Amino acid sequence: MEVSQQIKVLEEQFGQPLFHRLPTGLALTRAAQAGLPLVREALASLESAAQLMAARRGADTLTVWTAPSFAAKWLLPRLHRFIDLHPGIDIRLSASALLIEGARTSGMISSDDLRRHGVDVAIRFGQGQYPGCQVDKLLSASVVPLCSPKLMGGTPPLREPADLRNFTLLHDDTAYEGRPDWASWLAQAGVTDVDPSHGLRFNHASLALDAAADGQGVALTLHSLAALDLASGRLVVPFTQSVELDAAYYMISLRTAQEIEAPEIAAFREWLLAEAQNEE
Repeated sequence: MEVSQQIKVLEEQFGQPLFHRLPTGLALTRAAQAGLPLVREALASLESAAQLMAARRGADTLTVWTAPSFAAKWLLPRLHRFIDLHPGIDIRLSASALLIEGARTSGMISSDDLRRHGVDVAIRFGQGQYPGCQVDKLLSASVVPLCSPKLMGGTPPLREPADLRNFTLLHDDTAYEGRPDWASWLAQAGVTDVDPSHGLRFNHASLALDAAADGQGVALTLHSLAALDLASGRLVVPFTQSVELDAAYYMISLRTAQEIEAPEIAAFREWLLAEAQNEE
């Protein structure tokens, strides 16, 4: 259909002229100008809906976006239980450090980010403020020292914070917001004769934890990332001192995804919240 015919159809539907026919082209009437903002808003909503429906194409595949260390140390060891419960849902797991607060200039993720990357569910460490998203808190955060149990009774022994002077400090340099370092932890523990700048540094918490389990030193990182290593006895917490953080792990999905039929998102959300509750 030609443009002139489309305009004629629109004007018939609205019962009034929408354009002035000028020698140089067309100009909106006052009535059309008044309705233009609402028309633009409606078109934007249609575009968002189209993107969402395109993302939902092949609804038996669930795209989950999370940080590398959380994927390796927390999610992957548990994911087989979701697959056993829902064998018809395929998981596409994308691990990216950009999901960690502070790794982006804005320090925030929004519904537009999820749509842009075709993400169904994001698991993110942060403050829980994610515009346009369904947000569920998963795990609170505390930071603790961790080491291999063989260091506890070795020579020299590791029995109290002051003993750290005899051990290599393992640093988790992952850029999440509010991450305490060894300097702040040692100050809180009242230890003044240990240099907090020395040791081994890692850009992923999972590497620091593996080095600690191998007996290479004492790591300082999030307790939740070491939950399975602690349960298996691969790692232990040598001291009672811990640092509680204001941030937490959150599950994030599109609010609009909850309003249409998206059973795979609902199933994953229910399972993930149950897993987190069991750990808490």
